[in-house]
Amino acid sequence: MSGIFGVVSEKNCVEDLFYGTDYHSHLGTEFGGMAVLIRGGMPPETHGISRKPFRPQFEDFVRKTRGKAGIGVISDYERQPLLSESHFGTYAIVHSGKISNLKQLVKEAKANGTNFSQMTGNSVNPVQLITTLISQKGSLVEGIENVWERIEGSSSLMLLRREKGNGVIYVARDNLGRTPVVIGKKKGAMAATLETCALPNLNFEAVHELKPGEIVRLREDGYEQLKPGNENMQICSFLWIYFGYPASRYEKINVEESRYRCGAVHGKLDEENRLDLDLVAGIPDSGVGHALGYSEERGIPYKRPFVKYTPTWPRSFMPQDQKVRELVARMKLIPIPELIRGKRLLFCEDSIVRGTQLKDTIKRVRECNSLEIHMRPACPPLIYGCRYLNCSRSKNQNVLAARKAIKKIEGREDYDITPYLDENSQQFAKMVEVIREDLELTSLRYQKLEDMVSAIDLPREKLCLGCWTM
Repeated sequence: MSGIFGVVSEKNCVEDLFYGTDYHSHLGTEFGGMAVLIRGGMPPETHGISRKPFRPQFEDFVRKTRGKAGIGVISDYERQPLLSESHFGTYAIVHSGKISNLKQLVKEAKANGTNFSQMTGNSVNPVQLITTLISQKGSLVEGIENVWERIEGSSSLMLLRREKGNGVIYVARDNLGRTPVVIGKKKGAMAATLETCALPNLNFEAVHELKPGEIVRLREDGYEQLKPGNENMQICSFLWIYFGYPASRYEKINVEESRYRCGAVHGKLDEENRLDLDLVAGIPDSGVGHALGYSEERGIPYKRPFVKYTPTWPRSFMPQDQKVRELVARMKLIPIPELIRGKRLLFCEDSIVRGTQLKDTIKRVRECNSLEIHMRPACPPLIYGCRYLNCSRSKNQNVLAARKAIKKIEGREDYDITPYLDENSQQFAKMVEVIREDLELTSLRYQKLEDMVSAIDLPREKLCLGCWTM
């Protein structure tokens, strides 16, 4: 997933663009970029941010650049923004999403004479493919619709261009709404953002959330709808469980409140089962909200047996190399033995993906002489890799903790996954028990899918649940 932000203003917009884009830094650590419409065009500036954060990379750009319209991105895979020269004229573009059939579409485009130059690793930059698909139609709106028709995956877009001498931004939410896009307004300026947490400190007020498939044109004095949206939404559930920032709202539902509700469900069940504990903790950071909800529901103290050292360490799921991920996860969490020794602890976690980082964390808790260690993930076992938003670095879903447990039970790879999707089946219980044993936990209970949906507080049919269902 990538974070995108755009702003059009009566005055210089670069400072708002800089900080608004930076508020998406939790969504990626590979590339950051901005493009601002200036007299000579809109030359994008892009930097790798895996070793140095976004803000220091762009301080010179902000000091030297003046313009009234711009777009920015924090990207987890692709270099963005890209500049496109087409029969529509020149525009800069940013994208959030995933193109699963990238190779097939690139092959078709090359067969029709298209040349590609922007490379990500050894493959074509997906954003350049998007510009190719847009150029196949007679208008920008038809071109964006063509992107949605042709790709497998998802794509929310922002396009910066000049019209009648003024900067405008075309803002388009994915046709199934897997990512949110919200319009903000303040005196003399309009903004578009994936994360609503980017708006209040820049004095923007959220005024409109795009519907799936909706396209609007943003100007300094407002916005106009170019294509109406639809109600066929499949927004990513993981936004509330893990990816989303606690201060943000999607479909008017706050992330942190959803996490409180999610933790409270676990707390209620453990109260009924009379599980005795000394303290509740969250695996930092995204497990904290879930743990606070659990603590409040049961009246058991919330404490921090681990503290997180964040000044120089990125999010541990982001680095592509597994050894680097594990190093990051270990180095940034510092245990407090005084809060662990002789205690019965319960940890709330957003999810268990591979389980490798969590296994090391649990080992360190045991080494501090804990009495019991219980784990309560906020979602069911992850069975499938993300098909729509690049939510996981895993190239192979067989590295998921649940998949490894199933293989251990079945003793082969060509098993029938169906029985393990039923939360009431014996196979499901066996899978959870294998994961518990591997992690060396006193107890492990996953959140039921319907309880997770209830905590998010949207109808099930409005949510993407592809990580857990066929």
